[in-house]
Amino acid sequence: MKVEAGEGEEALSHTLEWLDALIAFPSVSSESNLPVIDFLTRHLSGLGFDLHRIGDPTGTKAGLLASIGPRDRPGILLSGHTDVVPVAGQDWSSDPFRLRRDDGRVYGRGSADMKGFLACMLQAAELASKAELTEPLKLAFSWDEELGCLGIPHMLPKLDETIGKPHLCIVGEPTEMRIMLGHKGKSFLKAVCHGTTGHSAMAPQFANAIHLVTEFVTALRALQADIAANGYRDPAYDIPYTTVHAARIAAGTALNIVPDRAVLDFEFRYPAGEDPRTIDAAIDAAAREITARWRAQHPEAGIEIETVNAYPGLGTAADHEAVALMHRFLASEANGASYGKVAYGTEGGYFASAGIPSIVCGPGSMDQGHKPDEFIALSELAACNAMSRRLVDWLSR
Repeated sequence: MKVEAGEGEEALSHTLEWLDALIAFPSVSSESNLPVIDFLTRHLSGLGFDLHRIGDPTGTKAGLLASIGPRDRPGILLSGHTDVVPVAGQDWSSDPFRLRRDDGRVYGRGSADMKGFLACMLQAAELASKAELTEPLKLAFSWDEELGCLGIPHMLPKLDETIGKPHLCIVGEPTEMRIMLGHKGKSFLKAVCHGTTGHSAMAPQFANAIHLVTEFVTALRALQADIAANGYRDPAYDIPYTTVHAARIAAGTALNIVPDRAVLDFEFRYPAGEDPRTIDAAIDAAAREITARWRAQHPEAGIEIETVNAYPGLGTAADHEAVALMHRFLASEANGASYGKVAYGTEGGYFASAGIPSIVCGPGSMDQGHKPDEFIALSELAACNAMSRRLVDWLSR
Protein backbone atom coordinates (compact mmCIF):
# COMPACT_ATOMS: atom_id res chain seq x y z
CA MET A 1 0.00 0.00 0.00
CA LYS A 2 1.39 3.41 -0.99
CA VAL A 3 -0.01 6.63 0.38
CA GLU A 4 1.28 10.18 0.48
CA ALA A 5 1.72 12.28 3.59
CA GLY A 6 -0.41 15.38 3.89
CA GLU A 7 -1.94 17.95 6.17
CA GLY A 8 -5.13 17.95 8.22
CA GLU A 9 -7.93 15.87 6.77
CA GLU A 10 -5.64 14.44 4.11
CA ALA A 11 -3.16 13.26 6.73
CA LEU A 12 -5.98 11.76 8.80
CA SER A 13 -7.29 9.92 5.75
CA HIS A 14 -3.85 8.39 5.17
CA THR A 15 -3.51 7.49 8.85
CA LEU A 16 -6.86 5.68 8.69
CA GLU A 17 -5.66 3.71 5.66
CA TRP A 18 -2.66 2.53 7.65
CA LEU A 19 -4.80 1.79 10.69
CA ASP A 20 -7.18 -0.23 8.54
CA ALA A 21 -4.25 -2.28 7.24
CA LEU A 22 -2.75 -2.78 10.71
CA ILE A 23 -5.99 -3.87 12.37
CA ALA A 24 -6.54 -6.42 9.60
CA PHE A 25 -3.55 -8.34 11.01
CA PRO A 26 -4.93 -10.39 13.95
CA SER A 27 -1.68 -10.05 15.88
CA VAL A 28 -3.04 -11.41 19.17
CA SER A 29 -0.17 -12.09 21.58
CA SER A 30 -0.75 -15.85 21.40
CA GLU A 31 -0.14 -15.79 17.63
CA SER A 32 2.80 -14.82 15.43
CA ASN A 33 3.26 -11.11 14.66
CA LEU A 34 5.49 -11.78 11.64
CA PRO A 35 2.86 -10.77 9.03
CA VAL A 36 2.52 -7.28 10.51
CA ILE A 37 6.30 -6.96 10.88
CA ASP A 38 6.67 -7.99 7.22
CA PHE A 39 4.16 -5.28 6.26
CA LEU A 40 6.02 -2.63 8.25
CA THR A 41 9.35 -3.75 6.80
CA ARG A 42 8.13 -3.47 3.22
CA HIS A 43 6.59 -0.08 3.77
CA LEU A 44 9.48 1.52 5.66
CA SER A 45 12.05 0.04 3.28
CA GLY A 46 10.25 1.81 0.44
CA LEU A 47 10.62 5.09 2.33
CA GLY A 48 14.38 4.67 2.68
CA PHE A 49 14.56 3.68 6.35
CA ASP A 50 17.53 1.77 7.72
CA LEU A 51 15.92 -1.39 9.14
CA HIS A 52 16.98 -3.94 11.74
CA ARG A 53 14.80 -6.95 12.43
CA ILE A 54 15.21 -8.70 15.79
CA GLY A 55 13.63 -12.11 16.28
CA ASP A 56 12.52 -13.91 19.40
CA PRO A 57 14.14 -17.25 20.38
CA THR A 58 11.32 -19.26 18.78
CA GLY A 59 11.54 -17.58 15.38
CA THR A 60 7.76 -17.01 15.39
CA LYS A 61 7.86 -13.36 16.47
CA ALA A 62 10.00 -10.33 15.77
CA GLY A 63 10.50 -6.66 16.44
CA LEU A 64 11.72 -3.93 14.15
CA LEU A 65 14.07 -0.98 14.71
CA ALA A 66 14.07 1.67 12.00
CA SER A 67 15.81 4.99 11.40
CA ILE A 68 15.98 7.66 8.75
CA GLY A 69 18.22 10.69 8.73
CA PRO A 70 21.78 11.46 9.93
CA ARG A 71 23.27 8.43 11.66
CA ASP A 72 25.63 10.45 13.87
CA ARG A 73 22.84 12.26 15.72
CA PRO A 74 20.52 10.94 18.48
CA GLY A 75 17.14 12.08 17.12
CA ILE A 76 13.75 11.08 18.52
CA LEU A 77 12.38 7.55 18.95
CA LEU A 78 8.69 6.64 18.63
CA SER A 79 7.88 3.26 20.16
CA GLY A 80 4.86 0.97 19.98
CA HIS A 81 3.94 -2.71 20.32
CA THR A 82 2.40 -4.76 17.52
CA ASP A 83 0.49 -7.29 19.64
CA VAL A 84 -3.10 -6.97 20.81
CA VAL A 85 -5.21 -8.74 23.43
CA PRO A 86 -7.62 -11.55 22.44
CA VAL A 87 -11.22 -11.05 21.30
CA ALA A 88 -12.40 -14.54 22.29
CA GLY A 89 -15.46 -14.40 24.52
CA GLN A 90 -16.12 -10.73 23.80
CA ASP A 91 -19.38 -9.54 22.25
CA TRP A 92 -18.38 -7.28 19.34
CA SER A 93 -20.89 -5.39 17.19
CA SER A 94 -18.74 -5.94 14.10
CA ASP A 95 -15.66 -7.81 12.93
CA PRO A 96 -12.91 -6.78 15.42
CA PHE A 97 -10.24 -7.13 12.74
CA ARG A 98 -11.92 -4.86 10.24
CA LEU A 99 -11.88 -1.11 10.84
CA ARG A 100 -15.34 0.41 11.23
CA ARG A 101 -15.98 4.16 11.21
CA ASP A 102 -18.98 5.66 12.96
CA ASP A 103 -19.79 9.07 14.47
CA GLY A 104 -16.27 10.44 14.85
CA ARG A 105 -14.76 7.15 15.99
CA VAL A 106 -13.09 4.13 14.42
CA TYR A 107 -13.59 0.68 15.92
CA GLY A 108 -11.38 -2.40 15.86
CA ARG A 109 -9.11 -4.50 18.06
CA GLY A 110 -6.01 -2.45 18.77
CA SER A 111 -7.47 0.85 17.57
CA ALA A 112 -6.67 2.41 20.97
CA ASP A 113 -4.09 -0.06 22.32
CA MET A 114 -2.07 0.69 20.32
CA LYS A 115 -2.27 0.38 16.56
CA GLY A 116 -3.71 3.89 16.39
CA PHE A 117 -0.28 5.14 17.44
CA LEU A 118 1.44 2.74 15.04
CA ALA A 119 -0.56 4.30 12.22
CA CYS A 120 0.55 7.75 13.38
CA MET A 121 4.13 6.46 13.45
CA LEU A 122 3.76 5.59 9.77
CA GLN A 123 2.39 9.06 9.11
CA ALA A 124 5.48 10.52 10.82
CA ALA A 125 7.65 8.20 8.73
CA GLU A 126 6.09 9.57 5.53
CA LEU A 127 6.75 13.13 6.64
CA ALA A 128 10.33 12.35 7.63
CA SER A 129 11.04 10.61 4.30
CA LYS A 130 10.21 13.88 2.49
CA ALA A 131 12.05 16.23 4.86
CA GLU A 132 15.66 17.39 5.01
CA LEU A 133 16.43 15.96 8.41
CA THR A 134 19.26 17.27 10.58
CA GLU A 135 18.45 14.62 13.21
CA PRO A 136 16.98 11.17 12.61
CA LEU A 137 13.51 9.86 13.22
CA LYS A 138 13.70 6.46 14.90
CA LEU A 139 10.97 3.86 15.26
CA ALA A 140 10.65 0.74 17.42
CA PHE A 141 7.97 -1.92 16.90
CA SER A 142 7.97 -4.64 19.57
CA TRP A 143 6.18 -7.91 20.30
CA ASP A 144 4.42 -9.41 23.33
CA GLU A 145 4.05 -6.22 25.33
CA GLU A 146 0.63 -7.43 26.43
CA LEU A 147 2.21 -10.52 28.02
CA GLY A 148 4.43 -8.43 30.30
CA CYS A 149 6.79 -6.49 27.99
CA LEU A 150 8.51 -9.70 26.83
CA GLY A 151 9.84 -8.46 23.49
CA ILE A 152 11.53 -5.16 24.28
CA PRO A 153 14.26 -6.67 26.55
CA HIS A 154 15.48 -8.60 23.47
CA MET A 155 15.52 -5.43 21.37
CA LEU A 156 17.17 -2.88 23.66
CA PRO A 157 20.61 -4.57 23.76
CA LYS A 158 20.71 -4.14 19.96
CA LEU A 159 19.95 -0.41 20.06
CA ASP A 160 23.52 0.92 20.19
CA GLU A 161 24.71 -1.23 17.29
CA THR A 162 21.68 -0.51 15.09
CA ILE A 163 19.89 2.84 15.27
CA GLY A 164 21.54 4.31 18.40
CA LYS A 165 20.06 5.89 21.51
CA PRO A 166 17.80 8.93 21.03
CA HIS A 167 17.34 12.24 22.86
CA LEU A 168 13.88 11.07 23.85
CA CYS A 169 11.66 8.00 23.54
CA ILE A 170 7.91 8.57 23.17
CA VAL A 171 5.96 5.42 24.05
CA GLY A 172 2.60 5.91 22.39
CA GLU A 173 0.28 4.05 24.75
CA PRO A 174 -3.14 5.76 24.89
CA THR A 175 -3.07 8.81 27.19
CA GLU A 176 -5.43 11.13 25.25
CA MET A 177 -2.23 12.91 24.14
CA ARG A 178 -1.42 13.91 27.70
CA ILE A 179 2.16 13.72 28.96
CA MET A 180 2.57 10.84 31.39
CA LEU A 181 5.83 10.69 33.29
CA GLY A 182 5.58 7.40 35.06
CA HIS A 183 4.04 4.04 35.78
CA LYS A 184 4.59 1.33 38.37
CA GLY A 185 6.95 -1.56 37.90
CA LYS A 186 5.67 -5.11 38.23
CA SER A 187 6.97 -8.47 39.47
CA PHE A 188 5.03 -11.64 38.65
CA LEU A 189 5.92 -14.40 41.09
CA LYS A 190 5.00 -17.99 41.78
CA ALA A 191 4.96 -19.66 45.21
CA VAL A 192 5.22 -23.44 45.08
CA CYS A 193 4.13 -24.95 48.42
CA HIS A 194 5.23 -28.51 49.21
CA GLY A 195 3.52 -30.80 51.71
CA THR A 196 2.97 -34.53 52.16
CA THR A 197 0.14 -36.62 50.80
CA GLY A 198 -2.07 -39.31 52.27
CA HIS A 199 -5.66 -40.40 52.88
CA SER A 200 -7.88 -37.60 54.15
CA ALA A 201 -9.16 -39.87 56.95
CA MET A 202 -5.78 -39.29 58.59
CA ALA A 203 -5.33 -35.71 57.42
CA PRO A 204 -3.68 -34.37 60.61
CA GLN A 205 -0.73 -36.71 60.03
CA PHE A 206 0.19 -34.96 56.80
CA ALA A 207 1.32 -31.51 55.68
CA ASN A 208 -1.55 -30.13 53.60
CA ALA A 209 -0.04 -27.90 50.93
CA ILE A 210 -3.27 -25.88 50.75
CA HIS A 211 -2.80 -24.97 54.42
CA LEU A 212 0.72 -23.71 53.61
CA VAL A 213 -0.48 -21.65 50.66
CA THR A 214 -3.34 -20.08 52.62
CA GLU A 215 -0.93 -19.16 55.41
CA PHE A 216 1.31 -17.58 52.79
CA VAL A 217 -1.62 -15.59 51.34
CA THR A 218 -2.38 -14.37 54.88
CA ALA A 219 1.26 -13.24 55.14
CA LEU A 220 0.93 -11.37 51.83
CA ARG A 221 -2.18 -9.60 53.15
CA ALA A 222 -0.28 -8.57 56.26
CA LEU A 223 2.55 -7.28 54.08
CA GLN A 224 0.05 -5.28 52.02
CA ALA A 225 -1.45 -3.74 55.16
CA ASP A 226 2.00 -2.72 56.40
CA ILE A 227 2.93 -1.19 53.05
CA ALA A 228 -0.34 0.75 52.93
CA ALA A 229 0.29 2.14 56.42
CA ASN A 230 4.05 2.64 56.40
CA GLY A 231 5.48 2.10 52.90
CA TYR A 232 6.80 4.42 50.21
CA ARG A 233 4.11 6.62 48.68
CA ASP A 234 3.79 8.44 45.36
CA PRO A 235 0.70 10.69 45.41
CA ALA A 236 0.57 10.80 41.59
CA TYR A 237 -1.17 7.40 41.65
CA ASP A 238 -4.75 6.69 42.70
CA ILE A 239 -3.28 3.94 44.89
CA PRO A 240 -0.06 5.68 45.95
CA TYR A 241 1.81 2.66 47.34
CA THR A 242 2.97 -0.79 46.28
CA THR A 243 0.14 -3.26 45.76
CA VAL A 244 0.40 -7.00 46.46
CA HIS A 245 -2.12 -9.20 44.66
CA ALA A 246 -2.79 -12.95 44.99
CA ALA A 247 -4.29 -14.02 41.67
CA ARG A 248 -4.62 -17.78 41.30
CA ILE A 249 -4.21 -20.98 43.33
CA ALA A 250 -3.87 -24.47 41.85
CA ALA A 251 -3.99 -27.44 44.26
CA GLY A 252 -5.57 -30.78 45.01
CA THR A 253 -6.62 -33.82 42.99
CA ALA A 254 -9.47 -35.44 44.96
CA LEU A 255 -11.56 -34.80 48.06
CA ASN A 256 -10.13 -37.77 49.95
CA ILE A 257 -6.44 -37.04 49.20
CA VAL A 258 -4.36 -34.58 51.22
CA PRO A 259 -2.66 -32.37 48.59
CA ASP A 260 1.13 -32.32 48.67
CA ARG A 261 1.51 -29.39 46.26
CA ALA A 262 -0.14 -26.00 45.87
CA VAL A 263 0.89 -23.23 43.51
CA LEU A 264 0.05 -19.55 43.94
CA ASP A 265 0.46 -16.96 41.18
CA PHE A 266 0.84 -13.47 42.63
CA GLU A 267 2.30 -10.09 41.82
CA PHE A 268 3.34 -6.79 43.26
CA ARG A 269 3.30 -3.42 41.50
CA TYR A 270 5.51 -0.69 42.86
CA PRO A 271 6.15 3.03 42.22
CA ALA A 272 9.47 3.74 40.49
CA GLY A 273 10.75 5.33 43.70
CA GLU A 274 10.37 2.05 45.59
CA ASP A 275 13.21 -0.49 45.61
CA PRO A 276 11.54 -3.78 44.61
CA ARG A 277 14.27 -5.70 46.40
CA THR A 278 12.77 -4.63 49.73
CA ILE A 279 9.44 -6.19 48.74
CA ASP A 280 11.16 -9.34 47.49
CA ALA A 281 13.03 -9.59 50.81
CA ALA A 282 9.79 -9.28 52.82
CA ILE A 283 8.13 -11.98 50.70
CA ASP A 284 11.10 -14.31 51.08
CA ALA A 285 11.14 -13.73 54.85
CA ALA A 286 7.46 -14.68 55.10
CA ALA A 287 8.05 -17.87 53.12
CA ARG A 288 11.02 -18.82 55.32
CA GLU A 289 9.07 -18.21 58.54
CA ILE A 290 6.16 -20.41 57.42
CA THR A 291 8.53 -23.10 56.15
CA ALA A 292 10.44 -23.20 59.46
CA ARG A 293 7.26 -23.68 61.48
CA TRP A 294 5.96 -26.48 59.28
CA ARG A 295 9.27 -28.33 59.07
CA ALA A 296 9.32 -28.71 62.85
CA GLN A 297 6.77 -31.51 62.32
CA HIS A 298 7.02 -32.18 58.57
CA PRO A 299 10.60 -31.97 57.22
CA GLU A 300 9.36 -32.23 53.62
CA ALA A 301 7.25 -29.07 53.86
CA GLY A 302 8.37 -25.82 52.33
CA ILE A 303 7.65 -22.83 50.09
CA GLU A 304 9.72 -21.93 47.02
CA ILE A 305 9.40 -18.46 45.45
CA GLU A 306 10.11 -18.00 41.75
CA THR A 307 10.10 -14.75 39.75
CA VAL A 308 8.33 -15.53 36.49
CA ASN A 309 8.54 -12.10 34.87
CA ALA A 310 9.21 -8.50 35.84
CA TYR A 311 9.43 -5.09 34.24
CA PRO A 312 10.76 -1.84 35.70
CA GLY A 313 8.77 1.24 36.59
CA LEU A 314 9.09 4.65 34.95
CA GLY A 315 9.63 7.91 36.79
CA THR A 316 10.74 10.79 34.54
CA ALA A 317 11.31 14.10 36.35
CA ALA A 318 8.94 16.92 35.36
CA ASP A 319 11.87 19.32 34.96
CA HIS A 320 13.80 17.05 32.59
CA GLU A 321 14.69 18.75 29.31
CA ALA A 322 12.95 15.93 27.44
CA VAL A 323 9.64 17.03 28.99
CA ALA A 324 10.13 20.59 27.71
CA LEU A 325 10.85 19.12 24.27
CA MET A 326 7.65 17.09 24.45
CA HIS A 327 5.68 20.26 25.22
CA ARG A 328 7.11 21.73 22.04
CA PHE A 329 5.85 18.78 20.02
CA LEU A 330 2.39 19.14 21.57
CA ALA A 331 2.38 22.95 21.26
CA SER A 332 1.43 23.07 24.93
CA GLU A 333 2.51 25.40 27.72
CA ALA A 334 5.08 23.89 30.09
CA ASN A 335 4.83 26.50 32.84
CA GLY A 336 2.43 25.38 35.53
CA ALA A 337 1.61 22.17 33.67
CA SER A 338 0.44 19.13 35.59
CA TYR A 339 1.61 15.66 34.67
CA GLY A 340 0.10 12.29 35.22
CA LYS A 341 1.24 8.73 35.75
CA VAL A 342 -0.58 5.77 34.24
CA ALA A 343 -1.85 2.83 36.25
CA TYR A 344 -0.84 0.26 33.64
CA GLY A 345 2.68 -0.83 32.74
CA THR A 346 4.51 0.15 29.55
CA GLU A 347 7.81 -0.44 27.83
CA GLY A 348 8.90 3.03 28.94
CA GLY A 349 10.47 1.63 32.09
CA TYR A 350 12.82 -0.51 30.02
CA PHE A 351 13.88 2.45 27.85
CA ALA A 352 14.47 4.58 30.94
CA SER A 353 16.51 1.79 32.54
CA ALA A 354 18.69 1.85 29.41
CA GLY A 355 19.43 5.54 30.03
CA ILE A 356 16.92 6.94 27.53
CA PRO A 357 14.63 9.76 28.75
CA SER A 358 11.13 8.40 28.21
CA ILE A 359 7.58 9.73 28.20
CA VAL A 360 4.26 7.95 27.66
CA CYS A 361 2.02 9.92 25.32
CA GLY A 362 -0.33 8.65 22.65
CA PRO A 363 -3.79 8.94 21.11
CA GLY A 364 -6.91 7.36 22.57
CA SER A 365 -7.89 6.25 26.03
CA MET A 366 -7.03 3.05 27.84
CA ASP A 367 -10.64 3.10 29.08
CA GLN A 368 -11.42 1.67 25.62
CA GLY A 369 -8.58 -0.84 25.52
CA HIS A 370 -9.06 -4.58 25.99
CA LYS A 371 -12.86 -4.25 25.63
CA PRO A 372 -15.35 -5.30 22.96
CA ASP A 373 -15.99 -2.55 20.42
CA GLU A 374 -12.62 -0.95 21.23
CA PHE A 375 -12.41 2.44 19.53
CA ILE A 376 -10.36 5.58 19.10
CA ALA A 377 -11.71 9.05 18.36
CA LEU A 378 -10.68 10.63 15.05
CA SER A 379 -9.79 13.79 16.97
CA GLU A 380 -7.16 11.82 18.91
CA LEU A 381 -5.53 10.58 15.71
CA ALA A 382 -5.58 14.11 14.30
CA ALA A 383 -3.90 15.43 17.45
CA CYS A 384 -1.20 12.77 17.20
CA ASN A 385 -0.61 13.63 13.55
CA ALA A 386 -0.18 17.29 14.54
CA MET A 387 2.42 16.22 17.09
CA SER A 388 4.20 14.21 14.38
CA ARG A 389 4.32 17.26 12.12
CA ARG A 390 5.92 19.40 14.85
CA LEU A 391 8.32 16.59 15.74
CA VAL A 392 9.52 16.22 12.13
CA ASP A 393 9.83 20.00 11.84
CA TRP A 394 12.11 19.91 14.92
CA LEU A 395 14.17 17.12 13.38
CA SER A 396 14.53 19.29 10.26
CA ARG A 397 15.50 22.51 12.06
